Amino acid sequence: MTNKKIVGVTACSAGIAHTYMAAESLEKAGEEKGYDIKIETQGSIGVENALTQEEIEQADVVILAVEINIDMSRFFGKRVLRVRASEAMKNAQGVIETALEKAEPYGEKGTKAGGVKMGKTEEGGFFQHIMAGISYMIPMVIASGLILAIANVAAFQRDAAGRIVNWGFDDSTIFGELMSNLFSVGQVGFTLMIPLFAGFVANSIAGKPAIAAAMIGAYIANDAEMLGADAGGGFLAAILVAFLVGYLVRLLKKIPYPKLIQPIVPIMLIPLVSTLFISIIVIYVLGNPIAGLMSSLYEGLTVLSENYAAAPVIIGVVIGAMVGFDLGGPVNKTALIFGTAVFTDTVTKYGIEGANFVPQTATQAAISVAPLGIWLASIIFKKKFSATEKVSANSAFGMGIVGVTEGAIPFAAQDPVRMIPAFVAGSAVAGGLATGLGTKFYGGIGSPLGTFIGYIEQPIPFVTWIFSVMTGVLVTALIIGFTKKRVD
Repeated sequence: MTNKKIVGVTACSAGIAHTYMAAESLEKAGEEKGYDIKIETQGSIGVENALTQEEIEQADVVILAVEINIDMSRFFGKRVLRVRASEAMKNAQGVIETALEKAEPYGEKGTKAGGVKMGKTEEGGFFQHIMAGISYMIPMVIASGLILAIANVAAFQRDAAGRIVNWGFDDSTIFGELMSNLFSVGQVGFTLMIPLFAGFVANSIAGKPAIAAAMIGAYIANDAEMLGADAGGGFLAAILVAFLVGYLVRLLKKIPYPKLIQPIVPIMLIPLVSTLFISIIVIYVLGNPIAGLMSSLYEGLTVLSENYAAAPVIIGVVIGAMVGFDLGGPVNKTALIFGTAVFTDTVTKYGIEGANFVPQTATQAAISVAPLGIWLASIIFKKKFSATEKVSANSAFGMGIVGVTEGAIPFAAQDPVRMIPAFVAGSAVAGGLATGLGTKFYGGIGSPLGTFIGYIEQPIPFVTWIFSVMTGVLVTALIIGFTKKRVD
């Protein structure tokens, strides 16, 4: 009997942990069954282990463990099963067997592949499109944030107690001029980040013809001078622009154009019409009201933080708990994008001195708590972890120490009743402590290493950040240790 040939693609919303963990699970499960299996990953660094057209044609079935829209044209006519990346991680064996038994040929829109209709936006599609935009935005956020952090090291002068007493660059020296230019480069990244996000949200909705209009519209919506406003519309404006453009382009693509002009429709006609439309709408209708709304929101957050001592702690606790709740899922990503949006939007409006750091600091303080908490629990409560779990806990440490919260997912999937409350509690403690103690996260790694790699302003240099994060880690570890059953 000929071995079954299986090919697949994995791609999570962030393009970091789930993508590769799902691919590894599928490959391992397929090899255990003796199948010939190859999985392509579409992560944050691009396509790896790419499938050839010949491999796709020879395959018995195609498994798509994806959480973003991908190019489906190469799978036309093949039997396809589509699941979430997390499902492939949890039950790769079951996914493979389901694919071999129940996968249906991919063809026109509406074809079912598992529980998902291919080529159509299902319920929850709104968040799927947002996550697609975030996956492209994250590398720019990280790169720009780290460059700003490098420049900030030279810009901030401190007194003997470690408090910032002055901020600025000495352009009279070569080093000072270099740091000033690097700071400008980081600001360019944050300026382009919002249009990039909008472009790929629109791309997720309607494909490549929507990218140009969404990027231009989002840029205009965040250019205070063009709008005649005090500030731009921030992420809210970018989301609104992206969806308006996306669904407009969808409608434009359905028009039965004469064959003579069909070749120029996607590269000229649709981008021109959609860009004109969104530009007029933003400049004359939506731009100012959204800009005013975002200004009020951020001013309100700033007033709360400055006038109520408990406000940063409460915000930090809530944001931290969201980060620990679903480990890279929608709630986690909502907290992440909110923190990033508040930071970048307030930097744009008020400058680095007036930026609101609270939500971003909370997300970064909490992001490594769950995986590091698992690892610490396996060290303190050795008799409650099997040999296999200890190996997984060491892997979780490797991911947690570089700020990847997804390292705790195997444990959450195995025992959610005990693990998730522990993750939420520890993450909330870390977020609340970091913000309550006045820590400001500018850029770097969201783990204890962040105090050395990146730039974090803290009352006691190096110590405050490690104390905040590790207290959350300890809380998670203790809750796990006291609630987890002993292994025989």
